Amino acid sequence: MKLKRLLAVSVLLASQPLLAKDHKVEIEFDADKTGPLIHKDIYGQFAEHLGRGIYEGVWVGEDSDIPNTRGFRNDVLNALRDIKVPLVRWPGGCFADEYHWREGIGPRDERPVKVNTHWGGVEEPNTFGTHEFFEFVELLGADAYVNGNLGSGSVQEMAEWMEYMTGEKGSTLAEERRKNGREEPFEIAYFGVGNEAWGCGGNMRPEYYADLYRQYSTFLKAPSGKMPKLVASGGHSEDTSWTDVLSKNIEQKIDGISYHYYTLPNSDWDNKGRAIQFSEDEWFNTMARTYKIDDYISANLAKLEENDPDGDIKFYVDEWGTWYDPEPERDPGFLYQQNTLRDAVVAAVNFNIFHDHAERVTMTNIAQMVNVLQAMILTDKEKMVLTPTYHTYGMYKVFQNATSIPFEIDSPKYQKGDKSVPAVTASVARGENGKLYLALVNMDPENGAEVSLDIDGVKAERAVGQILTAEAMDARNTFDNPEALEPVAFASDLDELEIPAKSVVVVELQ
Repeated sequence: MKLKRLLAVSVLLASQPLLAKDHKVEIEFDADKTGPLIHKDIYGQFAEHLGRGIYEGVWVGEDSDIPNTRGFRNDVLNALRDIKVPLVRWPGGCFADEYHWREGIGPRDERPVKVNTHWGGVEEPNTFGTHEFFEFVELLGADAYVNGNLGSGSVQEMAEWMEYMTGEKGSTLAEERRKNGREEPFEIAYFGVGNEAWGCGGNMRPEYYADLYRQYSTFLKAPSGKMPKLVASGGHSEDTSWTDVLSKNIEQKIDGISYHYYTLPNSDWDNKGRAIQFSEDEWFNTMARTYKIDDYISANLAKLEENDPDGDIKFYVDEWGTWYDPEPERDPGFLYQQNTLRDAVVAAVNFNIFHDHAERVTMTNIAQMVNVLQAMILTDKEKMVLTPTYHTYGMYKVFQNATSIPFEIDSPKYQKGDKSVPAVTASVARGENGKLYLALVNMDPENGAEVSLDIDGVKAERAVGQILTAEAMDARNTFDNPEALEPVAFASDLDELEIPAKSVVVVELQ
């Protein structure tokens, strides 16, 4: 099967047209020079109580016929382990600011059933709560990012949740956690003080939220060495006011400011665009819109540089990804969408941008992990399929905790009318294993590129790794054909390095 796919892609590569004049890419770097660490948490995931993102997607219960480990479906666990998921954000999203943690602890059959008013008006059984979340991330070998309820909660509620999770001594809350089956405190890497305070988290002004953050964070306490990084709820899209106001007005107990950005092909929330069977114009619009995040991050980082020149406050893109129109046969509140080669390219473009800003951008979370928006995994009862985005995460896992290497790239433009993006973007880094890695993404769906490398500091002759590409722009995996699009082996002499149209390539330089 693998051999057949390799042969098929070899034929595909041979058939891809190259524009000898316009599509020549030059990359220059010194392998002895180093940039900031590419933090593993840039590859974080987001799991919200939304549609089938948690229930069925992750949690099926211990009595399910679907093979599971203590209620967590084995196929999903194994798949997520394979891409080395470093971090999971939970329980939202908008859901977080209506989530009351006490409703998700204790015996599952005694937990209250609520209505998820944000997402589809479905029943929320609360069978996946605090203990289940931490067991899930521990089974994955990942870290936890917990989002607290600022919008409809209270200072006391949030402070008590922190004590319940982290308390070491014999307080009533710590003993309650032990009674519920967890002797040792939970480890929390990040804790968010609310979510999207500008919208579903309370429709607040940044000045008002900054005062609330100062109040709430004052009472968030944990034993020495156990305090998570605290995240302030920041802005979105082109808005920099939240980053500006928060970094000016919160002087303590702030480790980072969050930021949200979604890629909509049509830049219209009422007419986002289709997930499949789209035109090349929609492909281009998707690439152009996703590439805007580079300018938006730069603008926000400029505010941080001005207000926090020492670099103490990081910038966390804790929701990002593609968002399309709901599929006609699906509940629109479940945000289920198909995932294609276009999404894989979008993911890789964003990774390269995050790497370029790795000094301040040290954590991001794609929205979302399973069955929601730009998912890694889609499920249908006992069936599971891995998406092209999943495979991009797998290819890029060599960049987790790698050391970036500064480089210069000269790429032609992929252009429509008066809008353009670079045809090819890249990343260069030295992995934790000491190996030198290069990632290349070709956003142009029609034209390949010749890549010329000028490297100092190391002698390299071959590029060996993987490639993800296909003939169709909306190539995808389905439950009937789950292996239609997967990475295959890629190898080339450096003096003959070519990449096809609409492709993602990650190689070791040998």
